[in-house]
Amino acid sequence: MAGTMLDVGKVELHCEKNNTANKTNDISVNRLIVRRGQSFLVTFELHDPSRPTTDLLELMVETGPQPLEALRTRSVFRLPEGCGKGSSWKVKVHQGSVLPVGSITLDITSPADAPVGEYSLSVKTSAATSVGSSLGKLLLLFNPWCQEDWVHLPKEEERQEYVMREQGLVYRGSEKYISSMAWNFGQFEDDIVDICLKLLDVNPKCLSDPAKDFSARCNPIYVSRVVSAMINANDDRGVLMGRWDGKYDGGMSPTHWNGSVEVLRRWLKNGGNPVKYGQCWVFAAVMCTVLRCLGIPCRVVTNFQSAHDTDKNLTIDDFFSDYGVRPKQSPDSVWNYHVWVEAWMRRPDLSADSLYDGWQVVDPTPQEKSTGVYCCGPAPVKAILQGHVDLKHDVPFVFAEVNADRVTWMVFADGSKKKISTDSVSVGQNISTKAVGSDKRVDITANYKHAEGTEKERDVYNLAVKRVNIPEEDSNGIHGVSMKIVELTKPVSGKDIDLKLVLNSNDSETRTLVINVNVQAMRYNGVPSSQIQTELKEQKLLPNQDLTIPIHIPFSVYGEKMRESNSIKVSAVATDKNKSGAVYITEKDLVPESPLLTIKAIGSELQYSDMTAEVVFENPLSEGLRNCFITVTGSGLLTETMEARMPLLKQGQRLRVKMPFTPYRPGPKKLVAGFNCDQFRDIKASCNVYIKPVTGVVPRLP
Repeated sequence: MAGTMLDVGKVELHCEKNNTANKTNDISVNRLIVRRGQSFLVTFELHDPSRPTTDLLELMVETGPQPLEALRTRSVFRLPEGCGKGSSWKVKVHQGSVLPVGSITLDITSPADAPVGEYSLSVKTSAATSVGSSLGKLLLLFNPWCQEDWVHLPKEEERQEYVMREQGLVYRGSEKYISSMAWNFGQFEDDIVDICLKLLDVNPKCLSDPAKDFSARCNPIYVSRVVSAMINANDDRGVLMGRWDGKYDGGMSPTHWNGSVEVLRRWLKNGGNPVKYGQCWVFAAVMCTVLRCLGIPCRVVTNFQSAHDTDKNLTIDDFFSDYGVRPKQSPDSVWNYHVWVEAWMRRPDLSADSLYDGWQVVDPTPQEKSTGVYCCGPAPVKAILQGHVDLKHDVPFVFAEVNADRVTWMVFADGSKKKISTDSVSVGQNISTKAVGSDKRVDITANYKHAEGTEKERDVYNLAVKRVNIPEEDSNGIHGVSMKIVELTKPVSGKDIDLKLVLNSNDSETRTLVINVNVQAMRYNGVPSSQIQTELKEQKLLPNQDLTIPIHIPFSVYGEKMRESNSIKVSAVATDKNKSGAVYITEKDLVPESPLLTIKAIGSELQYSDMTAEVVFENPLSEGLRNCFITVTGSGLLTETMEARMPLLKQGQRLRVKMPFTPYRPGPKKLVAGFNCDQFRDIKASCNVYIKPVTGVVPRLP
């Protein structure tokens, strides 16, 4: 016998009111998007006023292709309040609503640990033959405002920064040349939440067992690990393909991107085929967008002098030849910088007493496999600080990134090698993230390790070594001659670079040194891209006196070789003819500063008001710049990227471009400009704009 469907009339999901209360109205006010553990209202008409008042209304929510109550992807809950089969979803009649005549408004609350994603919502009576009537769909997100949610973040200013802010800064360069790059996260752009859910739906775990995957989406540990794997495309239908060899045919150079929105939209438009190309800061920034959109607090973090330990021995081996260059690529490396994200969540899987709760390192850059998949984390920052490397996930790898010892070897012509020194200090410098509520850089190195040179730092390192069962080694470095490379001028792209090599001996005898000074263009991951210049000298070093050797690097020599490189490595190797071939090494990384690009916003900073972005660039070279290209982006300000082109910018000529725009979302925003030409690649600039809201005005969409 056919069931009886409850006669439901008009349904009102109160999207604008509910979304505003749930802090999702920046995503949309045209669909219901709510957060775990927080109530929302639904109103509907009952067209059967004769139904007895004792009838129970029964509601059901379902998510995923195979919803089951046992997996908590289906929940049935009833009126009057408290009736049901132990369901953790709750419903009550909203005050002022009348049952059963006319309309009824229900106040529904999801549990704080419900799986996130899209749900269907239906209603029926408790009669055995009753059939459910659809009330519509809702999206459920993580809730950092809810104390019971594992992603609860106590401070409101931090929730505003790490969940709600759509723009931020990514730090790059090297430990001595830290630069910030504005990034448009854009997590509240119209289609981004759907792209984020699509990303979860095509992950390999979901494809192999969708029922289990949809159920596991209750857990931010699981979700962040899945997202880490899906941002890279190495072993799944992930978002970005990485490339570090400087060859970007068929795609965009990683330095092209200013924000995540274009990357995620291209991935969707490409049918889930990877976007070409990304490197660590692009992987991390796109992941930050996805996690913030899903409601997991997230920040982008940069580690300078970041180690990549391939053999899990917590040491990095550097090889030099006696002529100053690296004769072979060690599988280990030290990157000028590496960018990952920290996500905020509890870790009850590791400790019942909150020992490892808080910030977790999650790294989507495909470096090493973790349980057979290119992903990393979540690794508790507190575990890294304490050297607890036997905890999941991937703590030894991240510990090495910030605290590995660096061993330098000299490789001779016959293939033999000699250990020169052990450096326990240089790896993991100036670990940086953007400050809460401002564009200041915050150094968070102390969150990851105790101060270098302290007994506590060595104790933690030795504990970590024991926990991964590696024998400790003593340094047998050779001392007697000190060398350092000193800047004479600030390195600026477009100008010659002048340095000096300073040597000093504390011995009483004069030394005869064969000195090789080598200059290489480097990619930021520690791999040389091309040779710039080399110089060989034989010099006498007198006791207790400085020997100074000038190093001059003309722009005409280095400029062209820096187009796909991040930095210049200047290294000096001195071989002591008096001490049976004793060897001394020093090196310095230079990051030439880009020519100045500026952007400013002109006009009334008011929602739906006409404004103008003004971008200015002046050619610093003694030749014309060819094929100049400017882009401007900004979530909440521009609905799409604006572009301007100029075939030739003459020597000393200033380019000034004005672009009109209409801001459509209030609050703190950023305009981000990019400049490209044949001689310079991906120069960036940004400016802050605070858009005041307008009320009572019909929106004029740009």
